[in-house]
Amino acid sequence: MNRPDPALLQPRKSPQQARSAATIEAIRQATIQVLLADGVGRLTTTRVAERAGVSVGTMYQYYPHKQALLFGIVEKQLLLIEEAMRGASDRLMGADLKTLAEGLAAAWLDAKTADIVSSRAIYGIAAEFDLSAPMGRAAKMMTEMFEALLASAPDARFADRGSVAFMLAALLGGTVRMVMEADPTDANLERLRVELPRACHAYLAAARI
Repeated sequence: MNRPDPALLQPRKSPQQARSAATIEAIRQATIQVLLADGVGRLTTTRVAERAGVSVGTMYQYYPHKQALLFGIVEKQLLLIEEAMRGASDRLMGADLKTLAEGLAAAWLDAKTADIVSSRAIYGIAAEFDLSAPMGRAAKMMTEMFEALLASAPDARFADRGSVAFMLAALLGGTVRMVMEADPTDANLERLRVELPRACHAYLAAARI
């Protein structure tokens, strides 16, 4: 699959005023609505502009083509998740391992399911892009954040704290992604709410020395 260079997918300009930010959000919501209604194959900038209530010219001020529009949706979701996990990290600093496991699992699930409709639409288009740069950034941020949290835990030491932090990030990300892509029913998401904290705590408990 030929995937566009992320450098070519950045918005032409960033919103500088509240009105511009509102326009961007309207475009984002309209994109998701068109994706869910008709799929990525029938999505066009013209249809999104109509749904958002803006002119095609206004659309092109921010997104020069369909690929840039879709990439912007994915990147926005990644940034929201990063922000949510930073907030969780601040709250959990100094907590014991059980509290860390429960808090991080809950925060990750909350972030991924805060807008389940958007998340489902985004998973359907993410494979079209080279997301190595933003995903690498997010993975690095989470690993460093988790490593600091593990260092602050009063009830554990680790032989290789960085590796444990990396694995914890992979455990959270991979588990939730599998369910979100395969079968994100209410029942399965509720199972994650129960089982994911247990899995994270069990891993951390097994890894400590």
